[in-house]
Amino acid sequence: MNLNSPWLRGATVAASLALGAVIWEVTGRYTSDAFWAPLSATLSSLREVAVNGVLLRQAMSSFQLYIAGLALAVVVGAPFGMLLARVRWLRVALEDYVLMLYSTPMVALIPFLLSMMGFGFAPKVLVVFLFAVFPVLYNTIEGARSIKPELIEVAQSFRSGEWQLWRDVMIPYTLSFTMTGVRQAIARGLVGMVAAEFFLSPSGLGQMIMMGSQNFDTAGMLAAILLIVLLGVGLMDLGRALEKRFAVWRGYNP
Repeated sequence: MNLNSPWLRGATVAASLALGAVIWEVTGRYTSDAFWAPLSATLSSLREVAVNGVLLRQAMSSFQLYIAGLALAVVVGAPFGMLLARVRWLRVALEDYVLMLYSTPMVALIPFLLSMMGFGFAPKVLVVFLFAVFPVLYNTIEGARSIKPELIEVAQSFRSGEWQLWRDVMIPYTLSFTMTGVRQAIARGLVGMVAAEFFLSPSGLGQMIMMGSQNFDTAGMLAAILLIVLLGVGLMDLGRALEKRFAVWRGYNP
């Protein structure tokens, strides 16, 4: 079977989604509503909150938080990663800390952030940032370190200054690696968004999930989760497209 055919690939994805929808619906109809709601009830709840305006308000609250944290992670992670790769003594001094923080469960830091910064918007953005920054940072470091020394030597032989070296060699070479990190950060940032809305002041889609679980409104809870999943899939596809665009020279094959 040749899945490189766009039509066959699309048909396979459609069939898989249809089968998953059927399983969801059947499972919901033969279990308790407090445990699992059918897909039809979930979509009905999603339509209801969309019509009364609650969905747009909560989604916009979550989206602002998510975009702020993710953008900050990219703006900080990419340049700092290239700086660590370029300045050897700085990398040796900080690389172990980067690896330790990357492997740290960030949810465990939320009570500490709460005690330090309170319940406002800023600590929530910081949580999303901490979830998202390390994939960008780590992939950028590895990409910049993989630059062939010959490329640096050629640039220096043409009397390139440090800024020209970054502009003409490091940034173009590392960009595809950074985009791989961004794609990973998209998913981790969504987890951070929900965690921040759970454990700090409840708001946005996280509040919808929490209220649904507390009120045994499984359909409402699953509606919010479904929206987050669709948002994540859409952003991951966007990230994959950008990664493909910047990784042509690496022979990218999705």
